[in-house]
Amino acid sequence: MFPLHRGRRLRTNESIRSLVRETSLSPSDFMFPMFIAEGENYKVEIPSMPGIFRRSIDLTVEEVKEIFAFGIRAVNIYVKVSENLKDNEGNEAWNPNGLMQNTIRAIKAACPEMIVMPDVALDPYSIYGHDGIISNGDVENDSTNTALVKMAVSHAQAGADFVAPSDMMDGRVLRLREGLDAAGFHNVGIMSYSAKYASAFYGPFRDALDSAPVDATEIPKDKKTYQMDYANRIEAIKEALWDVEEGADMVMVKPGIAYLDIVREVKNAVNVPVTVYHVSGEYAMIKAAAERGWLDNDKIMMEQLMCIKRAGASLISTYFAKEAAILLNK
Repeated sequence: MFPLHRGRRLRTNESIRSLVRETSLSPSDFMFPMFIAEGENYKVEIPSMPGIFRRSIDLTVEEVKEIFAFGIRAVNIYVKVSENLKDNEGNEAWNPNGLMQNTIRAIKAACPEMIVMPDVALDPYSIYGHDGIISNGDVENDSTNTALVKMAVSHAQAGADFVAPSDMMDGRVLRLREGLDAAGFHNVGIMSYSAKYASAFYGPFRDALDSAPVDATEIPKDKKTYQMDYANRIEAIKEALWDVEEGADMVMVKPGIAYLDIVREVKNAVNVPVTVYHVSGEYAMIKAAAERGWLDNDKIMMEQLMCIKRAGASLISTYFAKEAAILLNK
């Protein structure tokens, strides 16, 4: 009679395994992060992120139309701002004719059904590389929130479907909801970076935007006064719940693979969709290992994306979005 239970019966072949598979992936599970640069017909690969490019608006629009045809339905956009446009207050961030605002308009004009979620944080616009306004040697919370509201409203005016605050200021979701509603944008959603950790996995992203904190004695050398301590778990749940109470339509956990325990904890705690950011360092490590023949790029890519979905992600922001969608379509 031994054993009564044989788990291998459900693993006999791929047909059976596919019948009982608990988690599935589709291109509509992905959001593609995109980097925008000034110019025309401009496309430059980011050295630390093989296969990922900074593009001018015209080429960004072409890429958006292509990935939409593959089944991807959301993009998260970031801009590389010219040095002469940076200051401490981030004034360029709400320029109605700024790079971000023009990009949103161009994408929505060319591909109206693509969901556009622009990044809301001051680091691309800051002379200091921080996510907020520097005052008395630190990032000042409440004045930064005021700036973020102006930034978010300008994104909504340009046609954004959601705004995506990645700054980690306290109370910013409530201020953004109030500001968007006051400006008449009741239907523009907020996808909040709720559990964003002070992680070393962000290095290639900061290369892409030239947005790392500058080395200066009068300012914090890192972002640990506002991004979360990676030793903490309960804090992530608290932050996500606060953001939902303040009006977040979606919450995010960032990074991804190294934080799957947090993804599950947050998923269990909130009643809104959970987004997971499969970040630049996680992408770069796979690419580097695959280039050396140490790992199979496609197999590791799909395994990691499936694991993120299994952990509780409703949406995965990943640099692998296009690659994975092409593979899934095959």
